[in-house]
Amino acid sequence: MNTLNAGDKAPNFTLLDENSNAVSLEQFSGKKVLVYFYPKAMTPGCTVQAQCLRDSKAQLDEHNLVVLGISPDPVKRLPKFIEKEQLNFTLLSDEDHAVADAFGVWGLKKFMGKEYDGIHRISFLINESGEIETVFKKFKTKTHHDVVLDYLNS
Repeated sequence: MNTLNAGDKAPNFTLLDENSNAVSLEQFSGKKVLVYFYPKAMTPGCTVQAQCLRDSKAQLDEHNLVVLGISPDPVKRLPKFIEKEQLNFTLLSDEDHAVADAFGVWGLKKFMGKEYDGIHRISFLINESGEIETVFKKFKTKTHHDVVLDYLNS
């Protein structure tokens, strides 16, 4: 796994959102974008992380920030997650994990003694010029939003 770093150009991508609309990173040029990778919709950790980002939307908006959540979930699973948790940001489907590979967040994981390939929970703050401003790697799902806001407010 070769994760991108601050200063790297963010790879442009186009993925389908929860409504099967194509969403590209380049359409947010001029805004800050938080691209956050999460393993699977409607699981406990991913739900808490999404709820906290949802509840922080007003503060994130003050920084001209767009949130894009990316997982390997199929498009058809995303509307259920959005509706159930009343999410107020875009979720994108990366079923073949091509975007996760491009950002360097797809790789070997261990859980309960088993090894498998999957998405590592890492977030990238991309600046208005499409460059990675910072990478958030170490956080708990329930404080991810605080880590992002603390960075933005500093």
